[in-house]
Amino acid sequence: MPLPLPLSRPHRDDVRIAAVGLLGGLLLWALGLTNSQGWRVLGDGWLLVPLCAMAGLELLRRTAPQTALVLGTLVLIADQFTRGSLATTLMFTDLVYAAVLYGTPAAARRIPVTTALITIALTLGFLAWFRRPEALLIGVVTGLVSFAPAATGVLVRNHREAAESARLRAEQTALLAEMDRTQAVVAERARMARELHDMVANHLSAIAIHSTAAISLDDPRTTRQALTVIRENSVEGLAEMRRLIGILRDDSGDSRGEPVAAPTLDGLGALVEQSRTNGLDVALTVGAGVGGLPAPIELAAYRIVQESLTNALKHASHGTVSVAVHRTGGALTVRVTSPYGDLDGPRAPGSGAGLIGMRERTALLHGLFEAGPESGPDGKIWQVRAELPVDPADEGVSE
Repeated sequence: MPLPLPLSRPHRDDVRIAAVGLLGGLLLWALGLTNSQGWRVLGDGWLLVPLCAMAGLELLRRTAPQTALVLGTLVLIADQFTRGSLATTLMFTDLVYAAVLYGTPAAARRIPVTTALITIALTLGFLAWFRRPEALLIGVVTGLVSFAPAATGVLVRNHREAAESARLRAEQTALLAEMDRTQAVVAERARMARELHDMVANHLSAIAIHSTAAISLDDPRTTRQALTVIRENSVEGLAEMRRLIGILRDDSGDSRGEPVAAPTLDGLGALVEQSRTNGLDVALTVGAGVGGLPAPIELAAYRIVQESLTNALKHASHGTVSVAVHRTGGALTVRVTSPYGDLDGPRAPGSGAGLIGMRERTALLHGLFEAGPESGPDGKIWQVRAELPVDPADEGVSE
């Protein structure tokens, strides 16, 4: 047999309400103030019994509101056999209000309807019995004691539920905003990782290759040439690093006024010349209508070419590296091919993130990317091909 659940401890506000109601009723009784002469079935002192019982039920107004209302109704009926106390009646109205406010949703819907029907029934019943207009006052009093507190409880409960719903929506909105912020931070970190990789890998790869040549070859001329290339790549790498830092800062405080604009397709010529300086044989072809594209597309195309040339510097066999950039319908097509052969290993170490970065750049612009070996007229080649969609409405917009 399951053990009965222990009653919860009364709320301190309920204790205060019960104490105030009991003390108020005792004061009215001491002053001889009662509701009416009553039916005089019981003596004057008997009104203290319903008063004390109703005060005790006030302790259950939150923990067991429906039980308190049922017992309170019986206590109110018993109070009618005494001279009656106004405090007892007022505490009963509070029990009706609490039953709607703190009770179950079903009770909150049922109690107002029940009290309204009781009010109507008593009004019509006493009106038919007494056949006098004064009988309507009984209905008014019944409505004030039962229906009015029930209706007030409904209004307060609806207001609290609306406030709670608004609070939950605010918390959900804040949670979604925090998730969006976290995703934005992750996306920004990924973007910065791509930028840093593509920007630095080309220069550091050239530095690694030429420093290896300078160490391995005991030729002053070759060493001097390698050191020159190393210096040029170091200076250019630092310049691009400063450009990236300038983009990240709201106020860089740099009085030299170095440009912070992102690379564009106009810089492909300089990029190719740098790759030739690093030892690559590069052929560049730029089609008509390539200029004036949105900045994200030009930056992505530039970085794809840069990373492809970096990979060719590390892995390509001897031969010509071909770079072609042209418009095809509503897309900008970037195609880089390099001789592909069997090497003992890469000329410079790599992180393996180059192809991943190019694929991610293309995916962010909803483009198509493919890379891999193919058979060409001069043998096996490695091809990198990206199609970046261009919206005609955005052409000519650089920011």
